[in-house]
Amino acid sequence: MTHLKNLLATALTVLSFSAAAQTSVQISDPWVRATVPQQKATGAFMQITAPKAMRLLEVRSPVAGVAEIHEMSMADNMMRMRQVKEIALPAGKAVELKPGGYHVMLLDLKGQVKAGDKIPLTLVVEGEDKRRETIEVNAVARPLGASSAPMPAMKH
Repeated sequence: MTHLKNLLATALTVLSFSAAAQTSVQISDPWVRATVPQQKATGAFMQITAPKAMRLLEVRSPVAGVAEIHEMSMADNMMRMRQVKEIALPAGKAVELKPGGYHVMLLDLKGQVKAGDKIPLTLVVEGEDKRRETIEVNAVARPLGASSAPMPAMKH
């Protein structure tokens, strides 16, 4: 009987760890664009995959006075950038934050972001059950020329 209890306890422990792992949001390739001296803003980029339908609500970083979620889109042959309240994270589907699309703007920078710096970011996501999860990420600063998309003329 003791053997059966130990086996059951082990099985429940494994299942609880498995359930906990399924609720975590995956962040891939987080990076921030390096800046020049005196520059007060830069962008942060990454891929976010949520195990269930969620929303990215907020991003914070100690290197910036303000962090905002933005979207770039074409309108009247002009690239426009606007702040958005949130980004939908569909279950199991990677959402890419990239130059020319959704991204995080780090504003009122407290200093220069140099290539190779590790920039701490805190992401706040919320599930349909209204439960919030905080995710800590270290994004590596890439040189100024790093981009996955061209940046045409922009109106903010």
